[in-house]
Amino acid sequence: MTQAKITLHGTALSGHTHRVELLLRALGLDFDFVPAPADVRRSEAFRKLNPLGQIPVLQDGDLTLADSNAILVYLAKRYAPESDWLPHDPIAAAQVQRWLSIAAGEVMHGPAIARMIAQFKYEDDPVRAERVAARLLPFMEEHLTGRSFLATEHPTLADLACYSYVAHAPEGGIPLDAYPAVRAWLRRVEALPFFKPIPPSPIPVKS
Repeated sequence: MTQAKITLHGTALSGHTHRVELLLRALGLDFDFVPAPADVRRSEAFRKLNPLGQIPVLQDGDLTLADSNAILVYLAKRYAPESDWLPHDPIAAAQVQRWLSIAAGEVMHGPAIARMIAQFKYEDDPVRAERVAARLLPFMEEHLTGRSFLATEHPTLADLACYSYVAHAPEGGIPLDAYPAVRAWLRRVEALPFFKPIPPSPIPVKS
């Protein structure tokens, strides 16, 4: 299969961008990374790529695609249709979809929003974000006890979608000390051969 030219628009500190970059690296796909900080996202040129002004945006030949989870599904189906990243088995596929929904729901509105408030002065409700995280993390801890990965016995899109903001929850004042199974899962993702970390946060995490 001939690979079209892939361009990923995003920022290094964005968990949404990070999950897409991890899959691009996992699939061994060559891509260009184009920084898209806030001022770029407000530009007319960027709004032509994504009218919502959000990152990441993926360009693959004539295709322009926004939404990180949609991009993950596209890349898996386009470049690795027989891989385990998006399983064919209906039950496993449903489990992956469930965690993609959790990534866009509880992970986003809990750890991700808390980090955005603390690190980037994002205007939102920190109490609500902490409350969502307080529901999410015990649920993940129970789910991961006795499991290696979220959806199946091997890594899938589910793990990439949920990893970045859970791993960086302490940057939003959400500690992970009480969740050993979650922390073990994070280490397993970090041990994958293609893994690349998010750069350090702008504001140091308080111990």
